[in-house]
Amino acid sequence: MSEIQKNLVDKNTEYSAAFTKGHLALPPAKKYLVLTCMDARIDPAAAYGIDLGDAHVVRNAGANAKDALRSIVISQQLLGTNEIILVKHTGCGMLTFDDDVATGLVEKNLGAEAKEALGAFGGDFKTFPQLEDAVRDDVKLLKETPLINDEVPITGWVYEVETGKVRQVV
Repeated sequence: MSEIQKNLVDKNTEYSAAFTKGHLALPPAKKYLVLTCMDARIDPAAAYGIDLGDAHVVRNAGANAKDALRSIVISQQLLGTNEIILVKHTGCGMLTFDDDVATGLVEKNLGAEAKEALGAFGGDFKTFPQLEDAVRDDVKLLKETPLINDEVPITGWVYEVETGKVRQVV
């Protein structure tokens, strides 16, 4: 067992010994979904005030709305959420490279066969050169898709990893 796996087991043993939230309902109590980045510097529960059972939190590279659509549809249609908060962040890795760089790294590190396998998602890493524009673009995508009801409030935010503060963009 790796040190990381051992840590998971040890910390889970501590957590489960004091766990008292097994009674929470499957649908989130406050009926909203947060889409945020997978960046390890973000603690969505602490930074965004989310208690266990309150909301769905979907995380992916860059808080990408298109990548999250499947989860958003499930959250809304099957589990009753009715608001979306999208939060990207400063210092995001998705600002630091483009598809050509990522494709080149995959080929260099994993070979030509792996490069070809990028076709599974079209080789589109969904990078973005400008943070606020990316927030606006993803909110627009969510507001325009027929997969989300027009009455669902959708807002876009930036979390500042340097300060821990959020600011609304749209």
